[in-house]
Amino acid sequence: MKVAHMLEVVKALGLLRHNGISDPTKPLETVRTLREAKVFGPQATLVQHTARITPNNPALVDERGELTYGELDRQANAIARGLREAGLTEGTVIGALCRDHRGLILSMVAAGKLGVKIALMNTGFAKPQFAEVCARENVKAVLHDSEFLGLLDALPADLPRYLTWVDDGADTGGEATLDDLIAANPADPLPAPAEPGGFIILTSGTTGLPKGAPRHKASPLATAQFVDRIPFPRHGTQVIVSPIFHSTGLGTWLVGAAIGNKVVVRRRFDAEATLRMVADHKAEMLVAVPTMLHRMTELPAEIRARYDVSSLKCIVLAGSALSPELCVKATQVFGPVLYNLYGSTECAIATVARPDELAVAPGTVGRSPVTCEVRLYDDNDEQVTAVGATGRIFVRSGAPFEGYTDGRHKQIIDGYMSSGDIGHFDEHGLLMVDGRDDDMIVSGGENVFPQEVENLLLERADVFDAAVIGVDDAEFGKRLRAFIVPEPGHAPDGAEIKSFVKENLARYKVPREVVFLDDLPRNPTGKLLRRVLVEYRVDA
Repeated sequence: MKVAHMLEVVKALGLLRHNGISDPTKPLETVRTLREAKVFGPQATLVQHTARITPNNPALVDERGELTYGELDRQANAIARGLREAGLTEGTVIGALCRDHRGLILSMVAAGKLGVKIALMNTGFAKPQFAEVCARENVKAVLHDSEFLGLLDALPADLPRYLTWVDDGADTGGEATLDDLIAANPADPLPAPAEPGGFIILTSGTTGLPKGAPRHKASPLATAQFVDRIPFPRHGTQVIVSPIFHSTGLGTWLVGAAIGNKVVVRRRFDAEATLRMVADHKAEMLVAVPTMLHRMTELPAEIRARYDVSSLKCIVLAGSALSPELCVKATQVFGPVLYNLYGSTECAIATVARPDELAVAPGTVGRSPVTCEVRLYDDNDEQVTAVGATGRIFVRSGAPFEGYTDGRHKQIIDGYMSSGDIGHFDEHGLLMVDGRDDDMIVSGGENVFPQEVENLLLERADVFDAAVIGVDDAEFGKRLRAFIVPEPGHAPDGAEIKSFVKENLARYKVPREVVFLDDLPRNPTGKLLRRVLVEYRVDA
């Protein structure tokens, strides 16, 4: 087994060379970059590296315009110096509450240069969640967009804070901005910190307060996992609309920085604006979550026709389940360019499905990339190997999880860590995710995974979005309740929907109730907030 793992590492290093992430013609630069990675962390190291190689290449485009890699590097130096002058030293934790724009990227790079740890906060936080996470992570300063000023009322008044983005007309109360730090401080490089500050990525928090998953270092193997099964452009253009404060957006930005790509971002997702960004910048890659892709495919054909997106070679999807129906429809709209990435904050990348695999098994999450492997285990911790047999998904990754910041950890069996999901391998060896382990509903002694029923409902032309939960029932223990968002212009009938499910699935999978809503509660990465639906009051 050890020999096989070593061969995987050799293959990964070859992939890094093939994709231009490590250049054998520049051995001194490679050695320098590897040394820097040990102290600056990935976000600062990769920007510094690309700024040395191609300083005038465009690095980032947002609503304020374009920054080159050289400008990004120098501005981050100045911000880091300003934060140091304010007393933020190595090992300190700072919080970043930002949408996708230059302020977030500059904050991450500056934190790496300074050796402070940066906690990437969820922009969907309510005030109590934000305050509790800041206290738990021992945050000593907050870098934030002006729209979140109200959330900071819950924090100590003397906590240092800096504005990363200022909306027009916003009352900032004289709070310093990143632009102020850039203007007031020299932009020459800082001395290297003794150790990398690292970063904290928060889990999605679909079942409660988000947990903190720290990453003190990032192995180059993590980059190889991305480029193994996903065709990243090289010195090309990526549009990222998936939140960069979360794993997929962050990971694809880091890979893009390593290869010297231009990354185009926007603070708020808009379906038509995303198509415009792809067309205007002739982007080869789009990174999104399935709910965003759904909204793009639902645009009227005449609107989609306004934008030439033929440059797209790859749409990377992650963050929530890709339904078979959306997979088929999006392929019809954009062509065979979908790449379905499955992983988690803790596991990093587990598998990726390529277009040919999605054509064979729509909705599959595919196969593991280099240095990763997936196994299934039953409730007795015995490995499940039979084709089609359901088991708990466990992942061996080249980017191991270090444990939550509250001291807890995921279950590990034989070096494989639980993803928290249930799934099976089909006859092609492709992994199919059946749902979350804790989402399973036991109704009348039968196990029901909501995702199966939801996928069926999404096949209907009159259903825009759907969710199924279990609610308490005196007779069956749990009964199924479906929440439906109708397709615009349609008025589906609840009784007819029940009959439709009964015709296609087992009787015990038929919802006893159907509730119609204008929208479903989802977090910024597109994950369904089932706990909100469980608490939803339905009039008898």
